[in-house]
Amino acid sequence: MVKSMTGFGRCEVSEGDRKMTVEMKSVNHRYLDVSIKMPKKLNFFESAIRSLLKNYLQRGKVDVFITYEDLSEAAVSLRYNQALAAEYLKYLNQMAEEFGLEQDVKTGALSRYPEVLVMEEVQENEEELWKLLEKALKGACEQMVETREAEGANLKRDLMDKLDELLEHVACVEERSPQIVAEYREKLTEKVKELLADTQMEESRIAAEVAIYADKICVDEEIVRLKSHIKHTKATLEEEDSVGRKLDFIAQEMNREANTILSKANDLEVSNHAIELKTGIEKVREQIQNIE
Repeated sequence: MVKSMTGFGRCEVSEGDRKMTVEMKSVNHRYLDVSIKMPKKLNFFESAIRSLLKNYLQRGKVDVFITYEDLSEAAVSLRYNQALAAEYLKYLNQMAEEFGLEQDVKTGALSRYPEVLVMEEVQENEEELWKLLEKALKGACEQMVETREAEGANLKRDLMDKLDELLEHVACVEERSPQIVAEYREKLTEKVKELLADTQMEESRIAAEVAIYADKICVDEEIVRLKSHIKHTKATLEEEDSVGRKLDFIAQEMNREANTILSKANDLEVSNHAIELKTGIEKVREQIQNIE
């Protein structure tokens, strides 16, 4: 199934007082390039997150945004640094004695000294945290895949239409090519008669000249290959795997054949169709850049 590299996914999972939210967006890229923004406490899971994403995505620049909320009372705890408080008090008493001052530091004031009372996050169970994160990640990935598939279906329809247009131009070139040779033979015969007047020129000489000209402008091989490439592209669009890179290669080959047809063209009608072929192939290549 054709998938676009452009997509979006979001999933929010709540369990009790904890909530995990994952948002993802992706755009075109030659390879899979993942950027993750998440709370520091989740950094431990970065490798697992990247491995999970590879099960759903093969190509694209993917930005992942993860937020985590824990509203439970056990989320943080208060730590009392008794040794540090004693150290503060010791030096305060020493200062009061040395300078003859009254020692007026009370408990409330001492508690506000740096690092005496510290709020700490409670260490969470990594296995439970990963289950919550994994569920949110899978939900976001599945939604992103759905949007990519929907956009991919639109791309496929558009590409099929463009490929049919290419086939029409190829058919016109194929039909016109023999007519060019016949017209050249007729013009050559008339020119020879005009130049030689009553003198007869051997038919074999004219035939040889026409054969040389026909060989020079012959695009039969290019037409056969171009039709084959278009057919191959249509078949590839029906495949289930990631086909973007394969389609890009085929499009390059199609462009090469169209260039050759244009370079050999010695007829206005064929030239016009060859130009339309190049333009159409370029449009196909632009669309292929969006396919995973």
